[in-house]
Parts: sequence; structure tokens; C-alpha cells
Amino acid sequence: MALWDTAPYSLRQLQYVVAVADLGGFRKAADACRVSQPSLSAQIARLERALGIQVFERDARGVRVTTAGEAVLARARQVLVAAGDLDETARQQGDPLAGTLRIGVIPTVCPYLLPEVAPALHLALPNLTIVWSEDKTQTLVKQIDDARLDAAILARDARMIALDSTPIGEDPFVLAAAPGHRLMKNSAPASSSALAGVTVLLLEDGHCFRDQALAFCGATGAHEAGLSATGLSTLVQMVGAGTGVTLLPKLALAVENRRGQLATRAFKRPAPSRTIVLAWRRGSALRGRLEAVAAVLRQAWGLPDRRAAEVAVESHRHRLQRAMAPRR
Repeated sequence: MALWDTAPYSLRQLQYVVAVADLGGFRKAADACRVSQPSLSAQIARLERALGIQVFERDARGVRVTTAGEAVLARARQVLVAAGDLDETARQQGDPLAGTLRIGVIPTVCPYLLPEVAPALHLALPNLTIVWSEDKTQTLVKQIDDARLDAAILARDARMIALDSTPIGEDPFVLAAAPGHRLMKNSAPASSSALAGVTVLLLEDGHCFRDQALAFCGATGAHEAGLSATGLSTLVQMVGAGTGVTLLPKLALAVENRRGQLATRAFKRPAPSRTIVLAWRRGSALRGRLEAVAAVLRQAWGLPDRRAAEVAVESHRHRLQRAMAPRR
């Protein structure tokens, strides 16, 4: 008899325990799973009895995962991801470029890229629905790992080591300051030595762009200001008021400097930059669909060329359909 014929749990029970852990309570989990709380509680209790461990501790302060429960939850997530991949593989036998994708985007990319690429994606992939989510890199990577997201648009860094990815575009950094700042008197590309002794304003902890800018500034002799910004818009306002200089991604300039409150200079080569990628969980059944999305994103990087995006995706569609066709 196969192991799964005697398994003491069901996928539904695993879904329930993961929901309780993620949402921090039985009522919230029951609402999310569209089941009554007594039914959810009973199924989790049945799972705990079958496995011979207690997954959750329940007291007046709420619900906490036990040490044994942490190990079970880690495996439960893996099982649910594998089950989702199986279901997705079956669905893709129809149209591999139809369905829904949940894609995250980091805050230093989202408001500047999505208005440009969303129309191109809709035109090139009309049967694909994308649900967007904005958050910082660490959170998005965790959500991909937990299968709460299918992919994310990120700036490539070390936290992506367990993910597969494909490049979308290169985003150089520019030096920005108030128009009257001494570093803006010269419009030629700036050398890194120009930042020696200069006060540089950066984003707060948690932003990958902060880490990338800090790595560059740290080698120049620049000093970080004592006040960090929560987002690029705040950073622009602070620097525009004459409180120092900053580095900005070129992608954000058209939006953030639309009123011309900043002067900017490019950097001499090799200029600091970041590589924007579409990343997904390694081994994902959605890889083909995500590569098609990445093809559109690459074509739409900068000034959108929608016809080129259509051609790229149509070619990818044919390749996917040939690859997934039953072999005789």
C-alpha cells in the first residue's frame, strides 16, 4: 500500500495550519479559508492527534507555534507548494499564457515601472491576469518561498540566492542635489571621489536600494546623514531643501523630479547601478509563463515598444505550446 493511502492528514488540514500560522489566529484563518471556526479547529485538532504533536499553543495572549509545530509547518508549506505546482501543470495544458499570476514589486521600482509596463503586458498577454503587490525585498522573497507570491520584480542581491531569475533591465544611479549645491556646478559625469566628505541622505533600513547606494558611498568617503527617508519621494524633498546629496535610480527621475527641484549628474564609468530582475521560486511550474512576462517587461523597459513585446511573447507562446504538446 502506498504511503499516501495511509497518510494521517489531508491537504486541507495542512492548508488550515499554515493559514493559522500566517494570520496569527483561528478566526482570521477560518475567514480566509471560508470555513467555520469550529470546523477549522476540529480539523487542526485531528491533524495534531494523528501526528502525535501539538502544532499550536493557545492561551489568553493568542496563538503561538510550538517548536515541533515549526518543523511541521515547514514541511506543510512544501507539500502545499508541490500540490499547487501539480495543479498548475495540469491547467497549463490548455493555454500556458492564461490564468492569474501574483507578482510583487519593490517600492523603488513599483510606481515608476508599472505604469509603463502594465499596458504592454495587457496587450501582449490578454488572457493573463496579474495581481500586483508592493513590499520590500525581504518580505517579497519570503512570500515567494511560502508560495503566497508567484514571482517578484526585484533588484538583484544576495537574498535571491534560492530563487531563479531573469534580467529585465539595468538601472544606473545618478547623483542628485539641490540646484545650488557645489557638486552641481559641473554637469560632466561625476567621479566617485567627488563624494569624499559629502553628507549623503539614504533610505531607511530594509530597502535594497539603500544597501546598494551605501555600498557605493562607503567606498567614496561620504558621510551618511543622521536622518533616513522612508521612500524616494521623501528623499527627494529632503535633498531638494538643501540638506545634502543623494543617489537616485534613473528609473525614478521622470516621476520624482518632474517639478525640476533637483539637479542631477551621471557618474563616470563604471557607474553604480542595479540590475532589475523578475525572480521566482526555483522549480516553479509557472516558469514558462513567467519568462513570457519577463519578455514583455524587457521590451517595455524605458520607452515601451508594444509591437516588439507582442512579437516576443507570440514567439514564446509557440515555443511553450510545442514543448507542452503530448509526445507521440
